[in-house]
Formats: sequence, structure tokens, C-alpha cells
Amino acid sequence: MTATPDFRSPEFLLGHIRHTMAFYEGRCLDPSGGFFHFFKDDGTVYDRRTRHLVSSTRFIFNHAMAWRRFGDPAHQAAARHGLRFLRTAHAQPQGGYAWQIDWDGERQVATVQDGTNHCYGLAFVLLAHAHALMAGLEEARDGLAATFELMEARFWEPAHGLYADEATPDWQVGPYRGQNANMHACEAMIAAWDATREPRYLDRALTLATSITQRQAGRAGGLVWEHHHADWSVDWDYNRDDRTNIFRPWGYQTGHLTEWTKLLLQLETHLPAERRPDWLLPTARHFFDTAMQRGWDPVHGGLVYGFGPDGVVCDGDKYFWVQAESLAAAALLALRTGDPECWAWHDRLWAYSWAHLVDHVHGAWYRILTPDNRRISDEKSPAGKTDYHTMGACHDVLRGLGA
Repeated sequence: MTATPDFRSPEFLLGHIRHTMAFYEGRCLDPSGGFFHFFKDDGTVYDRRTRHLVSSTRFIFNHAMAWRRFGDPAHQAAARHGLRFLRTAHAQPQGGYAWQIDWDGERQVATVQDGTNHCYGLAFVLLAHAHALMAGLEEARDGLAATFELMEARFWEPAHGLYADEATPDWQVGPYRGQNANMHACEAMIAAWDATREPRYLDRALTLATSITQRQAGRAGGLVWEHHHADWSVDWDYNRDDRTNIFRPWGYQTGHLTEWTKLLLQLETHLPAERRPDWLLPTARHFFDTAMQRGWDPVHGGLVYGFGPDGVVCDGDKYFWVQAESLAAAALLALRTGDPECWAWHDRLWAYSWAHLVDHVHGAWYRILTPDNRRISDEKSPAGKTDYHTMGACHDVLRGLGA
């Protein structure tokens, strides 16, 4: 392990983004279309054909942000390459984007493996278009608007101020309702506003934040519960006994509490003073403090994945993204409040991640560790993980620092 750096330094954050990008560069881009989505610890690609919507969109984000930060034309070209694949291979004739496809690069044929329409996926399609547009890809402008309209037409529930979660390929909406899709839709709406300055996007971000962190949290003990019934009543039992669904885990999710902390603070900076609710900062602080109190492992360090309504840890594994989102939240909260305890949490989370999750040899972060910090597999980045969370955290802190 390398020497402990100054985790608050812009120079460190910029260097860490470069170090993480270097793991993917030269191996993630598939010249036949899009990106490869499955990487071993050393960077070996172990599945060259399966393409997941979440990775396809997050790689666009990664390269668009890298181009904006460093100005290398190769990053802009990679973002354009990824956007083209998203809008041809993933896009479906009945509208929407396939959740998972098999890509035959030689024949240039995409075969749908899972055609389910997920609002979570569309949120990332919106995010990818927004960041592509901010990276100078003007062709993303129409796609951004079209994605918003698609979400509006197929998933928006005005009576609840939230999006439904999933639909069949022919748009039959299912009964499940989840906060995760709405949280990432809020993130995407903020990015869409950054890209266009159209008020509807910021309005929608505020509506989503209010509905989840005020009304729905009020129904779930003052914290963000993941799962709900079709009428948006709390479903306390969904996936209680299933730890295999990484997008819909049971319990209060430590990382989602801190992710909402970050989003609420970012929303506060975006809203004009006369439209800024007085609950943004107190709610952000409550979520963060609870996540640290309930989630920190005092024996082995790091934040656990989730805890139940009784406060008892229900999943003690250490996920990379939970630490990344939480250290970003800690920094933004420290910058907002001046509280040195928030900086202490930022440094503590970074020190833990630096010691256990950052791969100092090959680059990027290991995906998941056992409660006592052992690696579970040699699959560093299976589909879904592109280190969007880890580099995104660095970008978020850099913006907070004004760097």
C-alpha cells in the first residue's frame, strides 16, 4: 500500500481519477460497439458480449466527465462511441432501452436477453445524455429531452410525485415501487438542469427529493426505506430473505442514506434562495449521522451495506460504492456546515478505502469485501460497476471545493 495522501487535496482527487481511469483505458472500449462490462482484478475481460444498460450508461458518464476535467479528445470520442451504442444496440423499437443484451460485434447484432424497462435504467440513460451534452456532444440534446418524456409518459405518477419502477417490454407497469430509481432520477434531473438550464428538470428533482425524503421517510421511521407497494405504502418484507438482488436489497441502505445526503446538499446549491426548503440541510444531516451511527463497523472499519428497522446490521459486507458515496457526502456536509467531525468522517472513510478497497497495483476499487475485509472474488468490475461511484465522488468533492 502506498503512503497515506492528503485526501482533501484537489491534486490527490485529480490523481485518483486518473489512476482509476487508467484501469479501464486501453481495455474497456470495444471498437465494434460500446464497452466491455466484465473485468477481473488485473483488468482481464472475462465476458466480451454481455452488455448491461447500467454499465453502458455509466461508461458514458465516466468519459464525459474525464473529457470535461482533463480535455483529452479521446475521452470525448469514447463518450460519443458509447452514446452511439446506447441509442442503437440498447434502444428498442417499442421505446425504452433493453436492460441486458448480447452483442455480436462481428455481425453488429444485439440480441435482447432482458427487455424489461426499468425506470432505474432510464434514469441513467437521462444522466448519460446530460453528461454527454455537457461534454460537447450536441447530438445528446434531443435524446435527453426524449428520455425525460419517455419517463413522463410511462412511469410518472403525479398523484404520488414519484416514478413507478419497472414495466414489461410492451410497457405493462408492475406493482413494485422503489426509492432507488427515484433517487437516481433525482441525480439525473440535477444533471439535466446543469446541461440545459430548463426549469422542469430542477422542479422534478425537488419534487422527487421531497416525496422520498419527507413523505416516504415519514412513513418509514424518518429514514429512506427501499421498497413500497403500488400505492406507495411501505413494503417492509420485500426481498427480506433474498440477498442476491443488488438493485433491490432489504433494509435501510447505509449508502443510499449518504447518497441522499449528497443530493440534498447539491439540490440546495442549485435552488434559488426563495425556493430553498428549510428541511434540506437538517434532513441531509440526519441521514448522514444515522448512517455513520448505524453503519460504521467499529471492529473492522468501513460502512456495512444495510441495517434493519431495529437498527441491527442485516448485511455486514463492505461495498465499494457505499464508502465512496459516504466520503463525498461527508466532504460536502463539512464544506456546508464547517463541522470538523464531518471532515473526520471523510478522512476515516478514505483511510479505510485506501487500505482495503483501492487497488494500488492495477487501479480502480475492489467491488465487495466480507465484514472482516477479505475479497469475495477476483471479479473487480462485473456489469454494473464502472467506478462511476468512486470517480463521481472525487468529481463531487472537487466541485464542492471549487476546484
